[in-house]
Amino acid sequence: MFDTKEIGRKISEFRKVSNMTQMELADRLNISFQAVSNWERGVSQS
Repeated sequence: MFDTKEIGRKISEFRKVSNMTQMELADRLNISFQAVSNWERGVSQS
């Protein structure tokens, strides 16, 4: 099983080190910024 909170921390860390906002990361991945926010908070969509 994946630890969604830990994955979220890694995504957030990568984004900040890359000097990107959630919106910029979302644009690069062609997803909504809400999805990035959910990932970073460890919220999964079922």
